[in-house]
Amino acid sequence: MEMLFTPAFWSALLAIIVIDLVLAGDNAIVIGMAARNLPAHQQKKAIIWGTVGAVVIRAAATLAVVWLLQIPGLLLVGGLMLIWIAMKLLVQDGGHETVKAGSSLGAAIWTIVVADAVMGLDNVIAVAGAAHGSFLLVVLGLIISVPVMVWGSTLVLKVMDRYPAVIYIGSAVLAYTAGSMITGEPFLKGFFVEYPILKWALIAVIVVGVLLIGRMKNQAQKRMAEQS
Repeated sequence: MEMLFTPAFWSALLAIIVIDLVLAGDNAIVIGMAARNLPAHQQKKAIIWGTVGAVVIRAAATLAVVWLLQIPGLLLVGGLMLIWIAMKLLVQDGGHETVKAGSSLGAAIWTIVVADAVMGLDNVIAVAGAAHGSFLLVVLGLIISVPVMVWGSTLVLKVMDRYPAVIYIGSAVLAYTAGSMITGEPFLKGFFVEYPILKWALIAVIVVGVLLIGRMKNQAQKRMAEQS
C-alpha cells in the first residue's frame, strides 16, 4: 500500500490515463464506422457491448505484455516500437477504410471487438511500458480512462482537432515512456544507474527527436495534400 503514496506511482498512473485518452481517437472512429448502418435503438447497444468486449481483450493483452516485458531484451524492443508509435500519433493517416459497418447488432459488436484488438497494439504496448510491471496501475488506468473513452471518445477527437497541442503532449508522454523503457532494460540499466545524466540526456533526445520528426512529417504530408 505504501506505493500508492509515492510520486512515481501517481506520475505513472497519469501517464497511462494520458496515453489511453490520446490513443482513443481510433476507438471513436472504429465504433462509429461499425455501428453506422444499425437502427438508432441498436447503435447504443453495439457501442456499449462492443466497447466492453474490446476493453476485456485489451486489458488481458496489456497484462500479458506487462509480464512479457520482464523478459530480457523485450523492454528495449518495446521502447523502440513505442518511439515509432509516438511519431505515428503526430502523422494522421486515416487508415480506417477496412473497418466495415455491421449489418446486424452481433456483426457490429464483433467488428468493434476485432478491429480494436488489431488496431489497439499501440495502446497495449504504451500502457504496459508506462505501468513499469505493475498490474495495479494497468487496472486503475483502465477503470479511470475507459468511461471517458466510451462516452467521450468523440469529444476527445474534437479537442485534439481543435487544440493540436494536446496531440503533441500525448506524443511527448509516449516518447518519454519509450525512453524510460529503453533505459530500464535490464542489461542497460546498470550503465544508466552509474551515469544518470546520460539516462536523462537519452530520454530528452528521444522526446525532442520524436516531436521534431513527427512535426516535419506532418507538415510535409499537409503540403502534399494541398498540392494534390
